[in-house]
Amino acid sequence: MDQNTQYTQTINSDDFMLEDIFKDFYAVPNFQREFVWEEEQVEQYIEDIYNEYSDDASSSEYFIGSIVICPGANGVLDLIDGQQRMTTSYLFLCAVRDHIKEKNGKEIETLKGQIAATNIDELGNDVFRYRVELQYEDSYNVLQKIVKGSNDLSKISLNTRSVTNIINAYYLIRNFINREFENDLAGLRHFYAYFMQHVKLVRIKTESVAHALKVFETINDRGVGLDAMDLLKNLMFMNTNREDFDKLKDKWKALVDILFEKEKPLRFLRYFIFANYKVDRLKEDQIYSWFTNNESICGYADEPIEFIENLQKAAHAYTNFIAGKNIDATPNRYLVNIRYLSGAARQHLILLLAGMHLPIDLFKELSRQLENLFFAYIITREPTREFERNFARWAPEVKLISNREGLDEFVRKNIIPAKKELGARFELALQGLRADAIQKYRMRYILGKITQYVNEMAYGDTEIDLTKFLNKRDLEHILPETPTSTIIADFDKPEEIYEFIQLFGNLTLLEDSINRSIRNKTYSEKCEYFEKSQYLITRSLAQIIHSGGNSRIDRAVKDLITFDKWTSESIELRQIMLTSLAKSVWNMPEIDQYGV
Repeated sequence: MDQNTQYTQTINSDDFMLEDIFKDFYAVPNFQREFVWEEEQVEQYIEDIYNEYSDDASSSEYFIGSIVICPGANGVLDLIDGQQRMTTSYLFLCAVRDHIKEKNGKEIETLKGQIAATNIDELGNDVFRYRVELQYEDSYNVLQKIVKGSNDLSKISLNTRSVTNIINAYYLIRNFINREFENDLAGLRHFYAYFMQHVKLVRIKTESVAHALKVFETINDRGVGLDAMDLLKNLMFMNTNREDFDKLKDKWKALVDILFEKEKPLRFLRYFIFANYKVDRLKEDQIYSWFTNNESICGYADEPIEFIENLQKAAHAYTNFIAGKNIDATPNRYLVNIRYLSGAARQHLILLLAGMHLPIDLFKELSRQLENLFFAYIITREPTREFERNFARWAPEVKLISNREGLDEFVRKNIIPAKKELGARFELALQGLRADAIQKYRMRYILGKITQYVNEMAYGDTEIDLTKFLNKRDLEHILPETPTSTIIADFDKPEEIYEFIQLFGNLTLLEDSINRSIRNKTYSEKCEYFEKSQYLITRSLAQIIHSGGNSRIDRAVKDLITFDKWTSESIELRQIMLTSLAKSVWNMPEIDQYGV
């Protein structure tokens, strides 16, 4: 027998929309690795699909890759490759169901069958099954608890990476739905329909686990190309003299290498178009046709090499911006901050690409303004598509800025009015902010920025990066997350204690070396440790800070409140205080040199 016979088994490969994918049952075998997607990957996955979504009937298909399966027991398919996308898509279905239920909307019967249904076992008996089941040990049935609609996720012991990541992914998707479709159940149903009927993948089915693993190895070794990029490459070759083919080939490879290292090439091309041409609406599957229809303004037919060089320059800048750097690769604290705010965020890159010609000092100021506005958009749950369109509309104006006066005028005309429109929603969002309703990394960013702001106001050192306020720093729940019976009994509203624990006003930033010593201690016991913190906003909880007279420190801490005891009223009062500080931190409304 030929030694390669074991690899000549049949392979079936078919395109499936997600609604067809979720007509079958899948199990992630116990030999698989854990669920490794963190919030950044989940957010990017959902946002990418949403950015391709259109509310018209002619929405195009969106391809999300491939999965590898093989037959398992009792008609269940073993999922060998694709766990991250399949689990995340399944969590999306659960989140849609739960949001509709929370809003007292009418259930989607089809959705219920896509989450769970019955099939028959080998004896012909009906067996109730979930469409996706995780069989590896460290999942601890957390996915089943989400599917069942458990209200106790916050009480699950987060003792494995998979459990933590799956719960975080579910809450992130719930937050996304709240942001984009809070009370718009019709809009959510429409997006759900797009998700199921227009998002597709390739399902590769083999006859055995061994063969499936071989296919998986091959796919991940060779990678998958991007057709639209290949088409654009061909377009460049069509307009290049044969003697320049080698030069074009080398430059194109360099361009793709730059992008594939850190970014989706098609997203870069889309944002490059927004940044350089007067376009505010364009889907990824329209990029190639846009280039073919706009040669006259792009100039690639006359100077294809120069056009690729411009793309290369923009790609270098783009990847620097993602890494938190200026175009010259020097650090940019505001772009680093945006990474802390949302590692998957890319919309601001439209205006950064448009402003890449600016001197570094003006570029940093543009970055500062964008960080502040971007946070306002995020915390008020402004639909992503809306502020992306704003950035695309403003890009031509940014390209024309040549000096400080021009930048000031751009801010006055565009950024300040946008922030004023968000002002009331911004304040309401902070006044109602809860730790269990926002991603942990985002809450760390918020507290880190406020802590940084107070220290900078006091000490005058504006060069301390936010990184120094986040690395090896903990979010401290002043009223402990797991209060003892004594703490519960002593709290003035013991029946509501778990609600107050999650409030923004109950949080502060604390060095982890201190935090390890005070978990579950009473407030009076914690005050001794708060006084040791380098952070004025934390230290002020326990002691009145003053240096005498009207010093920088006195001015910086004049609005900070010291508390003798920690009650429901204390938490609510501190939430108001933090909200007021936040308005200054992110210039809501603008109070800096632009005169507002």
